[in-house]
Amino acid sequence: MVFQAEIHLPSRGRGFTELTAKIQALVRESGVRAGLCSVFLRHTSASLVVTENADPVVLGDLERFMSRLVVDGDLLFQHRAEGADDMPAHVRSVLTRTDITMPVRAGSLVLGAWQGLYLWEHRSRGHERVLTVTIVGDARSAADEQ
Repeated sequence: MVFQAEIHLPSRGRGFTELTAKIQALVRESGVRAGLCSVFLRHTSASLVVTENADPVVLGDLERFMSRLVVDGDLLFQHRAEGADDMPAHVRSVLTRTDITMPVRAGSLVLGAWQGLYLWEHRSRGHERVLTVTIVGDARSAADEQ
């Protein structure tokens, strides 16, 4: 069985938007009980990350670290078509990921107790982001057959 959906998500500018509940709802809608869920972000200036979802300080720490690592307006970068954050946003995206695959078991995403899936916007201002979610697997799992 294959299920595919598209999510249009406005970002608020640089920072994180949790996607876990939205993706979990699509897994339930798909009817897949055992398989894989692939999330692909169709942009080059944002990324997807699985990280801690219990303490919001973690997200701030990640943003502060990345801001120190890849500085807006760095004279190293020639590509500035959309401003000082343009090329740094692309570098941030390359250092992270634009796709994530997670297992599905018993009709749910398999994540650790403190894990969540996030869109990480790397541009200073908000953008509409588009994600393609593909869920493949069986409508019945081995546990269902026991």
